[in-house]
Amino acid sequence: MQLAKHYIDGAWIESVAGQSRQGLSHNPATSEAAAHFADGGTAEAHAAIAAARRAFEQPDWRRSPRLRADVLWDFAVRLEARKDEIADWLVTLNGKLRREALGEILAGVSELKYYAGLARNLFGRIIEVEPGCHASLRREAAGVAAIILPWNAPITLLVRSLAPALAAGCATVIKPAFQTALAHNLALECLTVDPRLPAGIVNSVIEGGSAVSQALCESPDVDVVSFTGSTAVGKKIAAAAAGTLKRLSLELGGKAPALVFADGASDATVKGITAGSLILAGQQCTAITRVLVQDSVYADFTRRLAEAFRAVRVGVGSDPQSQMGSMIDIANRDRIAGLVARAGDVGQVLVRGEAPGGALAKGAFLSPSLVAIDDLQSEYVQRELFGPLLIVERFKDEEDAIRRANATRYSLASSVWTADGVRSERVAARLRFGTVWANTHNRLFAEAETGGRADSGYGRLHGAEGLNDFLETKHYYFETGVRS
Repeated sequence: MQLAKHYIDGAWIESVAGQSRQGLSHNPATSEAAAHFADGGTAEAHAAIAAARRAFEQPDWRRSPRLRADVLWDFAVRLEARKDEIADWLVTLNGKLRREALGEILAGVSELKYYAGLARNLFGRIIEVEPGCHASLRREAAGVAAIILPWNAPITLLVRSLAPALAAGCATVIKPAFQTALAHNLALECLTVDPRLPAGIVNSVIEGGSAVSQALCESPDVDVVSFTGSTAVGKKIAAAAAGTLKRLSLELGGKAPALVFADGASDATVKGITAGSLILAGQQCTAITRVLVQDSVYADFTRRLAEAFRAVRVGVGSDPQSQMGSMIDIANRDRIAGLVARAGDVGQVLVRGEAPGGALAKGAFLSPSLVAIDDLQSEYVQRELFGPLLIVERFKDEEDAIRRANATRYSLASSVWTADGVRSERVAARLRFGTVWANTHNRLFAEAETGGRADSGYGRLHGAEGLNDFLETKHYYFETGVRS
């Protein structure tokens, strides 16, 4: 089996002390071991931080926007050239469909090209305060950025933070998820082979625990932490970073509602809701987790949605006929199965997901579930469940739909399904979510920002707003001539 190594100060290594520990990454479709990873700790974290700090203090990288743009662009070209190899490993280590894996990589390619352009467009401004007195507001790299990544979309989420950090001129320390570390390394190789990249600007430390993350959050030499993951872990990161008051960009949990009005309850909407809720087997923070349906069409729409859920073909990601892959591991499969088993006590189980037998029995597969819940205080409505379990609720009118949709501390994403464009705009204006889609869901792209608030975190990713999280504004005041 291949070994995923750390990348520190321009070199791939197993450890900094010569006594490496190794862990195993598994194929969730078979539960078999698929790859080894070097399991790092605080020694590797501190070595990576020190390398990043040294590299940042050298001005060549942070003051060379054209160099950064060229490096990012060529990173994109190499990543696209290796997309098939990396997609195969994503399927093996993550369990997702191959088309999802390819889409993830190509989204990363698009993001890299976008930020390659922005690297050459870091504008400040100059104002004349009074005659002969000028204030210059300059945009500068924030410093050393730590990027802590989850396993569900390891390439897209790597690039989504790394590209703006490098475009801004930062040095970086990445902590990838151990489950998908080998796929992460293959993608990172598309950057590290570039001889123009100074040693120490990009570092990566793998770990199976949390010591590296803790060190990154506590270190005074780390200026920014960009984290994508659960709300519970995000709160721990915020607490650990409080001692150094470093900047945080946290994209945390989601509980995305889809509001289906009577005039939008078409077969196309059924298809869109099914795809939007079961992307990555429901293991995506922007995935639809609640579908709110207007009373007058509730019975018919939920019947058609249940039929669509029952028809979903669960299977290995490499099979073109599969419509949903596996979950990340058996423990998470069993966690969702337990929630489905208890759902009848608090609601109506419309579709009961089950673990398949036969050739899929050893994998983390679970067919999708659909559960109707009325109680807004139910854990099924309030908690991020992160799996192929969709909650159905009903609403009376527009006011009721907005009230129910907003009755959560998660505020990452939502969607409105209606044929009335005016209503769509009106409802979107009142939904307290960082992103609102109309008649579609999960349309994410490089040019537009996304993010949330409350338990969905803070900071923004994608677009110019994503770049801002890795930039500081410096005020430089100067006078033309000597004042008398």
